[in-house]
Amino acid sequence: MPFKQLPVFSTLLLAMTLASMAGEAGMWSIQPLGPVARPLIPDSAWDRNPIDTFVRAEHRRKGLEPATPADPSSLLRRLHLDLLGIPPSLDALQQLREQSSSTQHELWVDRLLASPAYGERWGRLWLDVARFAESSGFEHDSDRPHAFPYRDFVIQAFNDNLPYNIFVQWQIAGDQIASDRALAHAATGFLGAGVFPTQLTEKEFESARYDELDDMVSATGSAFLGLSVGCARCHDHKFDPIPAADYYALASTFTRTIRTEVDLQLDNGQRIKAMVNTEGKPPLKHAADGRGYPHFYKTTYFLKRGDISQKTDPIQPGFLTLLAPKERPMLPSGNRVRLARWLTDPRQGAGRLAARVMVNRLWQHHFGVGLVSTPNDFGTQGSRPTHPALLDWLAHELIQRDWNLKAIQRLIVTSNTYRQGSDYRDQAARTDKTNRYLWRFPPRRLDAEAIRDSMLSVSGLLDDTPYGPGSLDPDMRRRSIYFFIKRSQPVPFLLLFDFPERLVSIGRRATTNIAPQGLALMNSPVIRHYASGLADRAQSLVERGTEENVISSLYRLALARFPSDEEWENATRYLNGPTSSLAQAPRPMMLIDLAHSLLMSNEFLYLR
Repeated sequence: MPFKQLPVFSTLLLAMTLASMAGEAGMWSIQPLGPVARPLIPDSAWDRNPIDTFVRAEHRRKGLEPATPADPSSLLRRLHLDLLGIPPSLDALQQLREQSSSTQHELWVDRLLASPAYGERWGRLWLDVARFAESSGFEHDSDRPHAFPYRDFVIQAFNDNLPYNIFVQWQIAGDQIASDRALAHAATGFLGAGVFPTQLTEKEFESARYDELDDMVSATGSAFLGLSVGCARCHDHKFDPIPAADYYALASTFTRTIRTEVDLQLDNGQRIKAMVNTEGKPPLKHAADGRGYPHFYKTTYFLKRGDISQKTDPIQPGFLTLLAPKERPMLPSGNRVRLARWLTDPRQGAGRLAARVMVNRLWQHHFGVGLVSTPNDFGTQGSRPTHPALLDWLAHELIQRDWNLKAIQRLIVTSNTYRQGSDYRDQAARTDKTNRYLWRFPPRRLDAEAIRDSMLSVSGLLDDTPYGPGSLDPDMRRRSIYFFIKRSQPVPFLLLFDFPERLVSIGRRATTNIAPQGLALMNSPVIRHYASGLADRAQSLVERGTEENVISSLYRLALARFPSDEEWENATRYLNGPTSSLAQAPRPMMLIDLAHSLLMSNEFLYLR
C-alpha cells in the first residue's frame, strides 16, 4: 500500500525504522576527527587567528560583512563579564587608557584567565551541566551538607586549567585514577549530584536504585557526550543508534557505586568531609536503613520496558556500540576507570564527540548560542552546526593542545569575530535575522549570578572569600556560586532571573524578560543597598581626588565608561536643580537614586 495510506502507527514505526537504519552514518557528531583545512579567502586581512578565517568564509557565502570593532572600554567590560562574571575595576580602566594596543589586549586576556575569579565564573557554567545541588530533592529535600567539595573541585579545576580529559575522567573515576589526590575524590560527587528520595517503602527499594543508576547514565551521556542516552532505558532509542542493551551496559558500570562520605586533606592542609561516590565503603545514611535498604544490588539486569518486574539477563559493563572500538583494549582497575578513559579516547572511544561537545559549550558561553544550538543533544534530533568545519577545527585543536580549555578560550576571545561591535544593521539582519553567522557580537542579558555579583562588585560590598560551605542567606555577600543550592528553596533573586532547577543536566538556560524582574530591581531593599554602596564609592573617589566629578565616577564604576554629554547634562540637572517631588531631598539620597538608575539600566544588565 502507498506510504501516504499507512495507518498512523505504521507510519511512525516506519519512520523509526528508517532512523535506525540511518544509524551511525546519519550522525555527523561521531565521525572521525582529524586536521581541518582552513578556508582560502581573498580578503584575509580581517583574520586575527583561524577562527576568523572560518567565520569570514561563511560571511562571504551569505553575503555578509563583519561589524566594526568594539570600542576598547566596551571590549574590556565584555572580557571581564565573560571570563570573570564581574565588571572591570577602575584600575583596569586606567591601564586600558594608557595601553590599548592589540598586544595589550592579549596580555589582558592572559591576566583574566589567570584570575581566581575565572574559576568561580566558569565553574558556575559547568554546575548547570552537572545538575549539581546540595539537597536530595523530592518532598523532603534533605540537605547534603558535604556536597560542596564537588563545587570547589570544579572551581579549582577551571582555575588550575586541569586538562579537560582529566576533568572528565576524575568525575567518573577519580577515586581510582588518582587515589592520592583529594580533588580527584571530590570530583566523583558528579555521579551522585542528582535527586534521590530520602523516604522509601520496601517496594520502592529496587526501583529507586534503578532510578539512581539512570540518573548517573543520563547525566554522563548529556554532560560529556551530548547524547540523550537515558531515552534508551525502556526501549531502543527512537532516533539515535543507541540500543537499550547499551544503556544497561553503561548502567552496569555503576552497579556497586554508592554515595558515601570520606575525610579529605586538601593541598592547603585543611581537612574536610566530602560526599563522594565509590565502592566498598559504608553508604551515606538513609532513612530506610533500619528496614534493610541495601543501597545497591550486586547485579544489574536488562529490564524489559524499564520495568523491574520484567528482569531478563544480567548485563556486563560496556560502552556505546556506536562509539566503541571493534577490539576493546583491556585496561586495568575498575569498570569506572575503563569508562572514564573510553569517554576521552579520541581514537578508540568517545573522545572525538566529547571534544566537539565541550568546545561547543565554550563557544556558547562566549556568544550566547553554540555552533550547535542544542548543547546537550548532538544526536539526530539536535541542531546541525552552523560552522561544522570550525567546530571540528576547535575540537581537534583542543585534543592537539592536550585538552587545554584556556588555550581554546584564548583563541576565541582574541579573535576578530569576538572583538566585533554589537551594533544592529538592517541589511545584515535581512540576510541572517538571528545572527547565527556572527556578523556582529550578539548582545545578551547577563545571567542571574553575573547580575548579582556585578552589583556587589561595583558597590564595593563583594566578599571574595573562596571555597567552603555555602549559605542560604539571601543577603550573603560572597559570589553567587557559594549559595547553598537547596532544590526546594532557590534564592529568590536568582530564580527571578532564570536560575534553573537542578534536576537534570542543563545545557542552556532560558532567558526571560518579565515585569517582576523590573519591579524587583526598582523596589528590592537589597538592590537599594547596593545602590547606596555604589554612591558611597563614587563620592569617596571624588573626595580622595581619584575622580574629578561624582557623575563620571558613578558611570565609570557601573558602566566602565565616561557619561555622554547628554547623560552628563541630565544627571547634573537632577542632582543640582530643584524638582517638584525632590526639592527637599538631601543630595546623598538623590545620588543613591542616580546610582540605582544605573544598576537598573539595560547597559548594566546586558553584555555588549
